[in-house]
Amino acid sequence: MSAIYILIGASLVVATGFLIAFLWAVKSGQMDDRYTPSVRMLFDDEIKISKKQNDSSLSNEQEKKELN
Repeated sequence: MSAIYILIGASLVVATGFLIAFLWAVKSGQMDDRYTPSVRMLFDDEIKISKKQNDSSLSNEQEKKELN
């Protein structure tokens, strides 16, 4: 029976911690923008070209110009 008192106390401590974390997040403005996350998935990500790939594509274009 004493174990249940320990578990209730521990659960209250954890619940209080979650409540404090939630209130801190709301106060710091993390929950302000509710529109952008819902439409973010509709936009394409920008294609990132690494410098190595970019350099090789430029050299290929230069070779084509030299052949013509």
